[in-house]
Amino acid sequence: MYQIIIDRKINVAVVGCGRISANHFKSIQQFSDDLELVAVCDTDPDQLAAATKAYSVAGYRRLDDLLSQESVDLVVICTPSGLHPDQVKRVAEARVHVMTEKPMATRWADGVAMVRACDKAAVRLFVVKQNRRNSTLQLLKRAVDEKRFGRIYMVNINVFWTRPQDYYDSAKWRGTWELDGGAFMNQASHYVDLIDWLIGPVDSIQAMMGTLARDIEVEDSGVLNIKWRSGALGSMNVTMLTYPKNLEGSITILGEKGTVKVGGVAVNEIQQWEFSEAKDYDASVSNASYQTTSVYGFGHPVYYKNVIDTLRGKADPETDGREGLKSLEILIAAYLSARDRRTVSLPLEY
Repeated sequence: MYQIIIDRKINVAVVGCGRISANHFKSIQQFSDDLELVAVCDTDPDQLAAATKAYSVAGYRRLDDLLSQESVDLVVICTPSGLHPDQVKRVAEARVHVMTEKPMATRWADGVAMVRACDKAAVRLFVVKQNRRNSTLQLLKRAVDEKRFGRIYMVNINVFWTRPQDYYDSAKWRGTWELDGGAFMNQASHYVDLIDWLIGPVDSIQAMMGTLARDIEVEDSGVLNIKWRSGALGSMNVTMLTYPKNLEGSITILGEKGTVKVGGVAVNEIQQWEFSEAKDYDASVSNASYQTTSVYGFGHPVYYKNVIDTLRGKADPETDGREGLKSLEILIAAYLSARDRRTVSLPLEY
């Protein structure tokens, strides 16, 4: 049985005070009636000092010190991706619930081990998939679940963004296989998540990837061919080399009875919405689109609301560790396909 926290605030610690942590700090502040930030942790003394000053909480250089000295209900992991598995397992061993940013791991075996460690400790593992909560994608998910497309024939996903060399040079872990992963694993991770979440289980993947312009270990561009178990076919095109700025983050679904394209720079605009049969919520399509200055979207607070409700015993987690494994499996299949120049069938193990 999972511990349920009912009559007090949920004590939260954030590990990793870099770029993405700002979204978490804002969400924690937004739900101040339910959440209490009690500590932060970072190996970088400057980032740690800035966070402790900004939020007036205790700061730690080592995760183990935080876990031994603070009374924490939930640890939020915002560190480089390759560090997530070890840190999640250490938090689980301390019998503390844990939330990790995407991707949950950079290796398949590590992701499986994270789920098993949290199961063994009877703690929750949340994997952040905040883009699912964007208003545009919520409408698209509803249409898919209601089978408005009929049979889905073809799906295309594009992520045409830019990451200059100085982005990768900003930290030693960026652009490495061990700690970061490439354009698919890191920047386009939330778009890989749409492959299973929206369309369903994948049958097989064919991939080609390349490091065309950046001085990094991993890919800056690549393409996938996808076959779903339903028979639908599709592709995903990703590059971090778009000139001169982020251009498009989109998904197009072509079905027997419907055609939809959600585009913009980060799936923030419904550009095409046609179905053979109308529904009452079609009138809200024009209002679902929104302006964004960030590719992160605005889903973190809504994601936190589900986490709070889950820890209060009022809801089930929308994206737990097992849900996180679905997109990790697709990512690993893509990398295996590109490396070995072969079609990779899913599941990866039985």
